[in-house]
Amino acid sequence: MKTTTLYRPVGEKEMLLIIESNYRKFPPRLNWQPLFYPVLNEEYASEISEKWNTRDEAGNYLGFVTKFEVLEEVVSKYPSQNVGARNHNELWIPSEELEEFNQAIIGNIEVTKVFKGKDFKKAVNEKIQNLLLKLKHENQTKKI
Repeated sequence: MKTTTLYRPVGEKEMLLIIESNYRKFPPRLNWQPLFYPVLNEEYASEISEKWNTRDEAGNYLGFVTKFEVLEEVVSKYPSQNVGARNHNELWIPSEELEEFNQAIIGNIEVTKVFKGKDFKKAVNEKIQNLLLKLKHENQTKKI
């Protein structure tokens, strides 16, 4: 069973839904979001989290980088899309296929980094606060 490692930058609301799924799946897309787009490298996911999520009030100025393994046979159904710089590669998963994609995740979704924006005040709840403390303890928190 071969897998591919993917990454996904998320804000606080999406991270909370991932936690509530026991780190097993990504939440359904909102009606105005036609695609779910995991990215192919941690550098690009970090760039999005740091430059975009930390400036987003709706995400409480937090950017999390998630890492997860997906069955290679499912990943291969979606060609890589380059959306800018050489390392800006992502997959475009139609929203209606996200549940099937979630079922192909092997193991848990991990959080590798968190970025805090200058306007971040406090976590929305205890689950997020505990995650932030855990990451800080692991020296993976970066304040921008």
